[in-house]
Amino acid sequence: MTKGILGRKVGMTQVFDPETGVATPVTVVEAGPCKVLQLRTNEKDGYSAVQLGYDDKKRPAKDKRSRQSQAARSERGHVADIKSKRGVKLASKGVAVPAKADCEPKKFIREFRGETEGVEVGQDVDVNVFEEVKRVDVIGISKGRGFSGVMRRHNFSGQRATHGVKKCHRHAGGTGMSAWPSRTFKGKRMAGQYGAGRVTVRNLGLHRIDADNNLLLIKGAVPGPNGGYLVIQETNKK
Repeated sequence: MTKGILGRKVGMTQVFDPETGVATPVTVVEAGPCKVLQLRTNEKDGYSAVQLGYDDKKRPAKDKRSRQSQAARSERGHVADIKSKRGVKLASKGVAVPAKADCEPKKFIREFRGETEGVEVGQDVDVNVFEEVKRVDVIGISKGRGFSGVMRRHNFSGQRATHGVKKCHRHAGGTGMSAWPSRTFKGKRMAGQYGAGRVTVRNLGLHRIDADNNLLLIKGAVPGPNGGYLVIQETNKK
């Protein structure tokens, strides 16, 4: 499979090289350990992939009012055999039940495409998977900045501050078309939702691996706020 792992952004810092005196900006990522929850196969699913889960989710409490952020029964059944009626019925007919990871439900679940040879359900994946990897791609959800204007969202310069411009200094200006096509084309840069979207930063250098603390030190910045979930995988960019 593609060498990859799930993690959480801790924050940014810098690492000094005492020999050269160079300071390298790095992002600290707490990566894994992750559980292999499922294996996708070409025969059954039409594609081959490994499904990983990260960060345990709470079990339901007796108090129904506090169950909003806790694991539902379907989520528990995804990772463990909870003897559901459907499972018992299928087993009685001789249908093979898929292997379960036998772990706690996970908050963050993603799949990595590729061959599944040598990987088993319930196996742990940690940062040691990147021992021989030098560069990675990082996928995350960018910081949400709400509904923003064109100056903030698209770096427009705005209107002039003199000569007849009145109370529209930060406006985008005209967006209309002529008699043809008498409409505004899709994709026109305007005010709107800024951020809170999937962002991939490619070909970042992997500065250091701290296997004892499950940390990756990645050169440069990665998308998302501190504490945000990330997908880290070996880059295919040469």
